[in-house]
Parts: sequence; C-alpha cells; structure tokens
Amino acid sequence: MVKFFHPNNRIVFILLTMFLNFLGFSILFPIIPFMVGNYISDSHALALYVGLLLSIYALCQFFAAPALGALSDRFGRKPILLISLFGSFVGYLILGFAGALWMLFLGRIIDGLTGGNISTIYAYMADITKPQERGKYFGLLGAAGGAGMIFGPAIGGYLGTFHLSVPLFIAAAVTLLDILFGYFVLPESLSAEHKIDHFDLTHLNPFQQFSHVFSLSILKRLFLVGFIFFVAMNGMYGTNAVFLKDVFVWNTAQIGTILFMIGFVDIFSQGFLINKLLPKFGETKVAILGLVMTLIGFFMASATSFLTLPFLIYFALIILNIGDGLFEPSQNGLMSNSVGPRMQGRVQGANQGMQSIARIVGPFIAAYIYRYWRGLPFFSEGIFVVIALIILFFSISTIMSHKITEEVNTV
Repeated sequence: MVKFFHPNNRIVFILLTMFLNFLGFSILFPIIPFMVGNYISDSHALALYVGLLLSIYALCQFFAAPALGALSDRFGRKPILLISLFGSFVGYLILGFAGALWMLFLGRIIDGLTGGNISTIYAYMADITKPQERGKYFGLLGAAGGAGMIFGPAIGGYLGTFHLSVPLFIAAAVTLLDILFGYFVLPESLSAEHKIDHFDLTHLNPFQQFSHVFSLSILKRLFLVGFIFFVAMNGMYGTNAVFLKDVFVWNTAQIGTILFMIGFVDIFSQGFLINKLLPKFGETKVAILGLVMTLIGFFMASATSFLTLPFLIYFALIILNIGDGLFEPSQNGLMSNSVGPRMQGRVQGANQGMQSIARIVGPFIAAYIYRYWRGLPFFSEGIFVVIALIILFFSISTIMSHKITEEVNTV
C-alpha cells in the first residue's frame, strides 16, 4: 500500500486526470456544430448558438470555479476534484440523451457549475512541486492536456459519423473511470497546516475572491494579460469548427483530423519545447515568445478565409498552438510563484474564473462578428494578442522585481 501511494504516483495520476479531462472535453469540438444543426438551419444563427453554448458553460464556471478553489484551500483538493468530475459525467450523459436544444444547454450548465477541475488540478500540482519546478510541471500538465486533445477530436470526429451521441457516451464513460480511479487511488495533497482555518460565505463569492487575489499588484498585471489572451483563444474555439465547415466544406472526420494534429503540437510545445526554453530564458521571456507566435498564427488563419488553401490553415494552427503551448504554462508558473501554498487554490480558482469570463466574451464576440467576414474573428483575435503582448512587455520590470517574501493575509 505504501508503494502504491508513492509520491511519483501522484504526478502520474494528476497527469492522467488532465489527459482524461481534455479527452472528454475535446470530443465535443468536431460535433458541436452538427448537434446544434439538428435544431438550427441558418449558418449565421448556427455560429451564434454554438458560441452561446460555449458561453453558458463559461458563465456557470465563472461563478463556481473561484468558490471551488477556495473550498479546496479549506477542505482539500481531492473532494473538490471528484465533485467536479462527477458534474462533467452527468453533463455528458445529458448531452448524449439530448432531444432538444434546451437539453444541450442544460448539460453544459451542469458541467459548468461543477467545473473547477482544472483549477484544482493546477493547485494539486503546485502542492506537490517546488516553486522553481512549477513551470516545468505545468508544462507537463499542458502536454497531458494536449495528448487528450489528440484523441478527443479524433474520437469525436470519427465516432460522430455513426451517431453524434456515441462520443458523448464515451466521454461519460472515461470520466466515470477517472472518478473511480481518483476515489480509490488519489491521496490528498494539501497538508493540514496549509489548509485555511477560517471559511465563510465570502469565500463563495467570486467577486470577493478576485478582490482578494488582486491585492497583489503583480497578479493584476498577469491576470489582465491572461484574460486578453484567453478571450482571443476562446473566440477561436467558438468559431473554429464552423469556419472549417463553411470555408473548406469539411465534415466531422476532417475537422477531427486537424484537431488531432493540434494535440500533437501541444505535446511538442508543452511537453518538450518549453522544458528546453524555460531553464535558459525563464517564464517571462518564454511567455512573450508564445504571444508573438500566437498572433502570427491568428493573422495567417485569417488569410485563409480568402486563400482557401488547406496547407495554410494547418500551418497557421501549428504556429498558433505552439505559441499557446509556450504562453499558458509560463503564465501559470508566474502566477503560482507569486503566492504561497495557502493561496494556491484561490489563485488557480480565480485564474479559472478569469478564463471562464474569457470563454463567455470570446465565443460571443467571435460568433457575432463572424457574419460580417469569416476571417474577422481570427483577425480580431490577433489584435487582442498584440494588446496582451504590449501589456506584458511593459510589466517585465514589475515581474522581475517581485519576490515571495510573505503570503497575502487570508480573508
């Protein structure tokens, strides 16, 4: 039993959980336009409803994730992680059995209200790693998510050709297995002395959690850069499948294939490339490089709306996702190293909440402007990344001068 709970097993399990999380999530990508298309026929309305379906999930997650992060600081990571996974399990089942548009929204609402698993995963990893190693391990988490992104869209795309519900039942099954695995295998990572002593209703208020986390000026800057970046990335997720369907006339299998390729890119950038770059250049410079590559990819993708060349969209998404793979773990490392162990859950919860707002705003903006020009979402997302790059560049001195000397007082 002691050997079974060897410290290395915790890392293996949390990486596996990240993989299964993205596997279940990314299964939806190739089939969402076709699921909504069962009830909406107009192409412009289709893009809007796909964006709304993604946004409603994010809205629920915004209110839930910071609270779940705070709860994990008080009661531990394991119970919150299992609750989050169970919500995803129920959500996938509802989507699989959906016979009306409202059921699609209900499934995403339930999943969103319990959707704190990503923040808890990152808090768990922060608990069991040293501050100087977190960027590397956050990169491994990204690589595990990238591996899930490889198989998820492929499964969703190809099984979706038989019936759109089949991939959703697969997602529910792997999530249930993960719940059982976590219940019987995963040890708690947050020691008793690092759990917060005081907990009240203010900890469940997402706005209160944001206010508390933002008491550090460095976090204000990092969160602003991250928010702008994730607005751009989630705008792409909201219209990407519709864009590929409209411009290249691709089916679910073809869309799944390109997303399959993106997963390999994530593994390369977050599992290999970032581990080579971080020790040499540090999180700040790698984050800047990631932003530069991302904006180049967005502008190239925008050009494919009138240059309908399949190799160009492949190349654009490769460049874009390498940049994303460099930026995300670097930003997470910078944020995590800004606070001590008693605030990791709240910082990651607030980060997840911030990303939830971006998931609301990004898909809605992209879906709304898609009607004017199919390449406009990609172009506007490139502009957002330029803004994030400027803010990060002028924050370098603040980031470099910051050192953890004491934790922010808990609420």
